[in-house]
Amino acid sequence: MADKHLSSQFDSELNQVSARVMELGGLVESQIHQAITALSEFSTEAAERVQFIENRVNQMEVEIDHELITIIARRQPTARDLRLVMAFSKATANLERMGDEATRMARMVRSIIESGAARSLPSSDLRMAADLASGLLRKALDAFARLDTRAALTILKEDDLIDREFDGFMRKLITYMMEDARTISPSLDLLFLAKAIERIGDHSKNIAELIIYLVEGKDVRHTALEDIESVVQ
Repeated sequence: MADKHLSSQFDSELNQVSARVMELGGLVESQIHQAITALSEFSTEAAERVQFIENRVNQMEVEIDHELITIIARRQPTARDLRLVMAFSKATANLERMGDEATRMARMVRSIIESGAARSLPSSDLRMAADLASGLLRKALDAFARLDTRAALTILKEDDLIDREFDGFMRKLITYMMEDARTISPSLDLLFLAKAIERIGDHSKNIAELIIYLVEGKDVRHTALEDIESVVQ
């Protein structure tokens, strides 16, 4: 992933961190997959596996952060090298937060299972959005590994689809709650679960924006999509 530097040891350190970030991404993908399984099958076992993986995700974030601090102190990178190191750091933070959202999903699924009431609500509608979010993370990791700005741009567009799914699901839940007050509590559980899925998409979008910043040297956060298209050639 990293370009060649005068120091082969620096290259080795950067490549090692890159591999660790990809490994972390794989763990978070596994968390999200287990959270989706928990939702689809109302499985407490899958929900528990999410929490088990979370412990490793948190530990890896600490380890990668330490490696990056060591690289900065030892190599004092500048310009694009510094952007790369900071991109690793921010990508790691976003991955860890995705893990937090998967854990939140697992907790909400367990609450839904215990209440039983939400089985009559449109929980199946969330599965498509969850699959979209999981797929977006996979694409973000692939684009980050290849520093592919065109793929990053596609991710930004696809995140809008997850946002629309969330808005549509929220309107549906409001209708359920208005028609039957007994559904308010389980509907709120599903709403928080849907929000966690949407946030996973947002963090994948953040990684895509990091790719564009790293390659093009332009911060495209809070930038209109059509303006970002002009940046990515």
